[in-house]
Amino acid sequence: MENIELNGKTILVTGGAGFIGSNLIRRLFVETKGATIINIDNLNAYYDTSLKDYRLEVLEQESKRGDVDVSYTFVQGDIADKALIDKLFDEYHFDVVVNLAAQAGVRYSIENPDAYITSNMIGFYNILEACRHSYECGSKVQGSSVQDYKGVQHLVYASSSSVYGGNKKVPFSTDDRVDNPVSLYAATKKSNELFAHCYSKLYNIPTTGLRFFTVYGPAGRPDMAYFGFTNKLLKGQTIQIFNYGNCRRDFTYVDDIVEGIVRVMRGAPERKIGDDGLPVPPYAVYNIGGGQPENLLDFVNILQEELLRAGVLPQDYDFEAHKELVPMQPGDVPTTYADATVLERDFGFTPKITLREGLRHFAEWYKEYYG
Repeated sequence: MENIELNGKTILVTGGAGFIGSNLIRRLFVETKGATIINIDNLNAYYDTSLKDYRLEVLEQESKRGDVDVSYTFVQGDIADKALIDKLFDEYHFDVVVNLAAQAGVRYSIENPDAYITSNMIGFYNILEACRHSYECGSKVQGSSVQDYKGVQHLVYASSSSVYGGNKKVPFSTDDRVDNPVSLYAATKKSNELFAHCYSKLYNIPTTGLRFFTVYGPAGRPDMAYFGFTNKLLKGQTIQIFNYGNCRRDFTYVDDIVEGIVRVMRGAPERKIGDDGLPVPPYAVYNIGGGQPENLLDFVNILQEELLRAGVLPQDYDFEAHKELVPMQPGDVPTTYADATVLERDFGFTPKITLREGLRHFAEWYKEYYG
C-alpha cells in the first residue's frame, strides 16, 4: 500500500452536492491543509434539489471558516460530459479523485435505465480516461509550476452492496462471486469495478472501489426508506414495509462511510511490475458496512421512537394505522450484510455508530430543517 499525504493535494470529488459527497468534502475541510478541492455535480432532479442546494450552501459557508485552509470550487456539470471532464483535469492536474457521482436507486433503474448508462457507465469511463491521460499530462508539465505532478495517484470510487445480488451466503465478502445482479443499477456498479480493474492493469492506475451498505443520516436522500417513511408519516400516509418486514439491511451511518473513504484515500494499492514485465493491477475493493443487519420492523420501531423523541411527530401518533406489510419488490434483495474484516485489517477501521444513534441524529436534523 502506498501512503498518500492529502495535505497540499488537488482533489476532485464528483457528486459533491450529494449526500455522501458533501459530507466527505466537509470532512476534508477539517482533515486537510493547503489542499485544492474541486466539487462537480450536475444537480439533477432525481430528488428534491433544494436538499442539494442546502448541502452546497453548507459547504460554501464552511469553506470560508477561519480554521479551514483549503481552496474550494464548485462546478455545475455532468461527468458524462467528456469535454468538461478533460478540461477540468487539464486545468487542475488532480492528485486524488473520488468518484461518487452516479444515478442511484434500484427501483428507479427499472423505469429509467438510460440515466444509469449515461452517468454510471459513460460518466465513469470519462473519469477513467481522464485519469489515464493524466500520466501523459504529468510527463508534459515537468519543469513547470506543477513539475512534481505524476498523474492521478489514487482513484477511489463508489460501488454498492447491490453487486452481491441474490447471494445466499452472508455476510457478503469481497471474495464472493458477484456475477448475478438483480437490477440494472447493480449491473452498472459491477461494471465500474470491471472497468477499474482493466484500467489498473493496462495503465497502472491505483483504484479502490467501495461497496457501501445502506447509507443513512441527516440531509440524506429522500428516496431512502428512513427519509421516505418520515415524510409519509408526517403527511398521515401509509408506509409500505417490503417482504412483510422480513428484509434485513446493514445500515451504515454517513460519518462511518466518510471515515472509511478518507482512510482509503490515504492508502492506494501499491504499484508493482509482475514477472511478465507488465503492471500487477493496483486494484482493491472493500465493503463499508456496519456488519450488524437490522430487521426492517425493528428499524421502523427505532425510527418512530426517535421521531417522537425529536418532536417530529406527536406523542399520540398511531403508527400501527400507518403501516402496511407488502411483498418484495423487483430488484430488491432480502438481506444485505457486510463482512468488513478486510477494511479493518488494512485500515484499522470498522463502522461503529449504532442505528439508534444515527436515526437520532437524523430525526433531530429533520426537526430543525423542516421545522
